[in-house]
Amino acid sequence: MDLSDQVLVNLRKIIRAIDLHSRSLVKRYGLTGPQLLILKEVSAAGEKSVGDIARDISLSQATVTDILDRLEAKGLTSRSRSQADKRRITVKVTDKGREVLRRNPSVLQESFVDRFQELPDWEQSLLLSSIQRVASMMNADGLSDNPFLVGSSVREDGKPQLDSVSNPQSV
Repeated sequence: MDLSDQVLVNLRKIIRAIDLHSRSLVKRYGLTGPQLLILKEVSAAGEKSVGDIARDISLSQATVTDILDRLEAKGLTSRSRSQADKRRITVKVTDKGREVLRRNPSVLQESFVDRFQELPDWEQSLLLSSIQRVASMMNADGLSDNPFLVGSSVREDGKPQLDSVSNPQSV
């Protein structure tokens, strides 16, 4: 197997690992990766506006709103008008949402970041440079730049859907 084939095999392994983790989240917790990210973001803040969530996790406000619709339908979050500014909608995690978070579901990037930060600085820089080059070679420079590892979304029945970040219908 030549080097380019080895690179492609490992890229496929990365994609597969992300998809398997997404499926596991749905199966064990009933949440997609983006739903879990937003649930954790709101939980950490106690209460947060939709616009602040979108900005802090680098997703569009429309996508965040769609994800919040699903979280609210599951009883994991609630939205209300801010008392200070009636134009502003704030989000809170419900008791049911806190119970899900107590079961400690993890997003894939948490374990990746922990392991990455254990590497020496020179190796971190080498990996960053290499992965940037691979992304460029795959014409991915113009794609979404949020730092979250989410694969093709999976529905709650475990079946795959389209891209979970660019297609708000699937998150």
